[in-house]
Amino acid sequence: MPYRAPADEFQFILDKVVDFGRLSLVKRFADVDSEVVAAILAEAAKLASDVIAPLDRCGDQQGALLKDGCVKTSPGFADGFAALAEGGWIGMLAAPENGGMGLPLSIATAVNDMMSGACLSLSLNPLMSQGQIEALEHHASDEIKSLYLPKLIDGSWCGTMNLTESGAGSDVGALRTKATHNGDGTYSITGQKIFITWGDSDFAENICHLVLARLPDGVEGTKGISLFMVPKIIPNSDGSLGAANALSVVSLEHKLGIHGSPTCVMDYSGATGWLIGRAHEGIKCMFTMMNNARLGVAAQGVGVAEAATQRAMAYAQDRVQGMPLAGESGSICDHADVRRMLATMRAETFVARTIALSCGMAIDLGHEDADQAVKGAFLIPIAKAFGTDIGHEVAQMGVQVHGGMGYIEETGAAQYARDARITSIYEGTNGIQAMDLVSRKLGDGGDAAFAILDEIEGFAEAARAQMPDLAKEVWSAAETLREGVEAMITLPLNDRFAGAVPFLRAFARVLGGHYHLKAAIAETGKGKRTKLATFYIRRLLPEHSALLAQARLGASDLYALSMEELSAE
Repeated sequence: MPYRAPADEFQFILDKVVDFGRLSLVKRFADVDSEVVAAILAEAAKLASDVIAPLDRCGDQQGALLKDGCVKTSPGFADGFAALAEGGWIGMLAAPENGGMGLPLSIATAVNDMMSGACLSLSLNPLMSQGQIEALEHHASDEIKSLYLPKLIDGSWCGTMNLTESGAGSDVGALRTKATHNGDGTYSITGQKIFITWGDSDFAENICHLVLARLPDGVEGTKGISLFMVPKIIPNSDGSLGAANALSVVSLEHKLGIHGSPTCVMDYSGATGWLIGRAHEGIKCMFTMMNNARLGVAAQGVGVAEAATQRAMAYAQDRVQGMPLAGESGSICDHADVRRMLATMRAETFVARTIALSCGMAIDLGHEDADQAVKGAFLIPIAKAFGTDIGHEVAQMGVQVHGGMGYIEETGAAQYARDARITSIYEGTNGIQAMDLVSRKLGDGGDAAFAILDEIEGFAEAARAQMPDLAKEVWSAAETLREGVEAMITLPLNDRFAGAVPFLRAFARVLGGHYHLKAAIAETGKGKRTKLATFYIRRLLPEHSALLAQARLGASDLYALSMEELSAE
């Protein structure tokens, strides 16, 4: 079954669940009303469904190759990228004065969701450029902005970020790449980076690498790291291309999935670079890009979940097997357990998508509302971790719906499971996201969390008149989560870390109950969304209680068994 981007679903969530109309209060987005959004979503859905999605299978079967030091991309990818560039989608977040669309992050998140569902491998490329554009807009000199932004925004050049090294993964501060001043305003960059997404391609005129490196006077750890722009080809002052820089693609990683996305090992041998931001503040500059990317990765997880769900739904309705106890179609969708899986896939995808869109909305509103900015920051690790966990889990469930055929590559179900797996690892593993949630994000004594819980409980109270049973369940879950937050902020840090993952999942569970309840109320308690909300609130929301019980346990039992005992047969 071909993927179809669900534009109507995005429109419903934006209008009825995350209250997109509030964005008219933000000056920079005053002209982005519901009608404009509908047009944007329709155009993006058409591109994703008709142009990008047909490339997905080919990208998996004929992945990117490295030949004579250059990357050869999958058949059709160049045309797909050109369509994205021509439509202005690469610069959809960029400021209009730089040639971008200036769209709200919430809308860009919806578009990235669609493109990821269509072809995750290709959609990674513009996501990298989007993050780099934002980093340059915030931190680069005017000279760098005027030279690089127009080319990145129109898709002539592509952007990457270079953090990871073989000895410095999540611990970025352990990196060994060096930078020395050349005395002319440029720097010489030497070192090797791994896991560089879209580190090269055969359809971009230039590849612009943002590279973390340490200056001679940089202290050890993250506080001594600086950020540099290191282009594949050094541009002249007028934007034309000059000499090749001293960098190369050493090899491509052989990956479980996303075969169409070239993941490069990059070598810098005295390559010429330009400082972005202030010396020794590279992590601060890079985090501008990474926060953008984390919400983008959340959308990737949701997009894959949507695609896997669509394929499973189609297969379950066509596959005749056994003697179902309900229904007359004879298809496996009439079996209770298959129906359970399909309902779970649809309910979970809705929650993950709405968390991501709500996060984007809060960040958009945060341009003029400090409380919303705090909410957006709080939701980022939940959006990233839950969205990508659900992408992986739903894709795995899609394989299960297919039965034995799901394990056969020809059905396409296995590709979603392989592709989605990386999303819970890159841009900060989901364990790190959870640790961030229980440490930095609860560092205000739980105020941001309590504000969200106040919102959930307030809505549930108002909803009691229309849907008393479901509203009561959501309110009670929020109150239990409130007690969980109160308990977490009293624990020592490592005890918090021990319970971080179940705590994050519990928070997402309660957010899910809230969003499903809002969807049901929006259709006045009658219709498919009410039925799906009932399924979620009665069957999945109760998990929050057990998750919070785990979160409170602390770390002692994790260390009770020594490594020798754990390793013993």
